[in-house]
Amino acid sequence: MMRARVRGIYSTALTRLLLDKGFEIVQPSVAIRERFKLEENHESPDLDVYERRDRQGVQALGRSAPVDTFVSILKSHLDDVVVRRWAVTADGIYKGLIKEVDSLTSSVLVDLGPTVGRIPRGVSIPEQKDVVVQVERRWLGRKEPLLTEEIKIPGRYAILIPKREIKVSLKIRDMETRLRLRRLGEELAGSDWGILWRTAASEQSLDELKSEIHNLTEIRESVMRRARLVEAPTLLWEGAHFVDAELPGLSKQRLDEVRKSVAPTIDGHHRFKACGGKVSMALEMAERLLEKNYSESNVKDLFRQTVEPEYPTLGSFIGIEHVKLDGKVLHLGRALVEDLDYGESVIRFRRNFRREGIYDGLGTRKEAGDYAVTEAEIGGWHFKTMYFSKEGRSKGTYINLNTPIELYPYSIRYVDLEVDVCVRPDGGIQKLDEEKLEIALKDGLITERLFGIVEERLEGILRDLEG
Repeated sequence: MMRARVRGIYSTALTRLLLDKGFEIVQPSVAIRERFKLEENHESPDLDVYERRDRQGVQALGRSAPVDTFVSILKSHLDDVVVRRWAVTADGIYKGLIKEVDSLTSSVLVDLGPTVGRIPRGVSIPEQKDVVVQVERRWLGRKEPLLTEEIKIPGRYAILIPKREIKVSLKIRDMETRLRLRRLGEELAGSDWGILWRTAASEQSLDELKSEIHNLTEIRESVMRRARLVEAPTLLWEGAHFVDAELPGLSKQRLDEVRKSVAPTIDGHHRFKACGGKVSMALEMAERLLEKNYSESNVKDLFRQTVEPEYPTLGSFIGIEHVKLDGKVLHLGRALVEDLDYGESVIRFRRNFRREGIYDGLGTRKEAGDYAVTEAEIGGWHFKTMYFSKEGRSKGTYINLNTPIELYPYSIRYVDLEVDVCVRPDGGIQKLDEEKLEIALKDGLITERLFGIVEERLEGILRDLEG
């Protein structure tokens, strides 16, 4: 049975999906333990799932099979999820080919095969063509992995570390257990390597721990032996696979439904939690009242009245978070809200431009004083931006296809689905970048269902324009 540890604002819904798929939940939080009636379990996970810093998705780290299964669960339940896989593995050990030394930072660029990584400032690389390196966890998901020459071999209960020293996880607080592990480590450590005991080691027998150290030692020797025989760039030892999962509007709605099967849940739960601050706190209070069987309609009214002042109003400014499929977030500036109807989910805003350039796809010049008016529907799969000169002359219209638009106190947010439609000033219509979405499907970034939705929406937009 595969083991998973889940943390963050999506933990209840994802725990439900993982349990349904046969995962064992380890190191559960108090809330998860109570909701699912789980026993305490301090085993190390095969899969670690946690929320992203921006709360707009989750990241997962683990062995190949559980990570693949987790991705399959997400894609089977969430139509608009965007899954980004890292080209290398965390803690993976590679024999890399030295490309060059970055003179600005004194760091070394190393070709790993799937990508190029960087050994940071302060290292000394002799005159050699290759080097054995390990992928650090500090830059998880970055296009350019951070590398180290200090090789560690991680296991379930222990990690072999480069220097001969014995360390014990700070989460092990029992002094007798800490002393026992230190003594065992002194007995088992090598002349040029030491041991870091992980939290899960506290409940294991001496025979189990000795067996693990023996296995890790054999892995270390095998890696170093193979490094002497193969040519760079080559993977010597596979580490933990890493994925970043963006959870746009439709995914959050589906996870709301899953959570509702476990605990009282207000519609929009995960979007409100992603807001943080006062909105998230108000949500927690409202759902605690629901757990105590307060009137659902009264609680929802109270929650709405509490959070409404946090959201944009007519005449206020709002940001635009334009998220690319590769994860890059483009902040398109502040816009003035000119129309806002929460009942109809309609928003219109205006941006003024100060810099010159070219409007992509339209082929018209951008000049200082130009402005753009954007019309969008909250929850809509596209929005329309009309560009004008400072005198009000049309410079064309751009229709952007995206995941359902989400409204936050500070911005609107969506994932750009690459496909766009341009309407030039002369009335000519052109669709753009459809092939980029096909590549995203082929690379596993998006689901087939999302691809189908976009194709259907695109056809509808073109019919409306041409009709």
